[in-house]
Amino acid sequence: MFYWFLKWVAIGPLLRVVFRPQVEGAEHVPEEGPAILASNHLSYADWLFMPLTLSRRVTFVAKAEYFTGTGLKGWLQKTFFSGSGQVPIDRSGADAAAGALLSAKRVLGEGGLFGIYPEGTRSHDGKLYRGKTGVARLALETGVPVVPVAVVGTDVVAPPGKKFGAFTRPVVRFGKPLDFSRYEGLENDRYILRSITDEIMYEIMRLSGQEYVDMYAARAKEESKKADAAAAAQAAGEQKKAS
Repeated sequence: MFYWFLKWVAIGPLLRVVFRPQVEGAEHVPEEGPAILASNHLSYADWLFMPLTLSRRVTFVAKAEYFTGTGLKGWLQKTFFSGSGQVPIDRSGADAAAGALLSAKRVLGEGGLFGIYPEGTRSHDGKLYRGKTGVARLALETGVPVVPVAVVGTDVVAPPGKKFGAFTRPVVRFGKPLDFSRYEGLENDRYILRSITDEIMYEIMRLSGQEYVDMYAARAKEESKKADAAAAAQAAGEQKKAS
């Protein structure tokens, strides 16, 4: 009930009036039954605007810590995340990735829409990075279709590292569902998993128009930080010499 309250009464109407998000290809999302919505990830606002464009609930996984807090703060945090379409990572998994997979399979097993960001983290520079193969494994183990999704403009509304940005009309594009049933039984073949993931990322790139970088986003962020630190150190050294 809280999910629909946020979507149709509290937050949703405000976002619709202020930002007027545009949606394309919503007819590609099944009206009922399970599906994986695989999206690019530009901003923390992505999980607000993408579900806003659909009549169905979209569920994502979130850190288990968001659901285990104590006291009033813990209760408020748990209520918000669970009510806004998040489920905790299943701690019975061997690691976070396995736990997220278990949680996702539960949502899909109940006939729901599951949202996932194959890049694993937000893009720091607006480019599209290499997808992790968890989305491919999930598709093969559940047998459900994958709907590629592109969000455009959310990094302007809420840029990485900032709470507020500039005004723009975000666009959410849904592509045609991808069926990987031809690979049934091959969920442990890493080459197949990589091939499926790359196919999904290609469709997201086509929908978003982003430049693709064949590198994991987390690694790209680290290299960017190191480069910035080196440039700052060099500038400081040159300034010291000049003085």
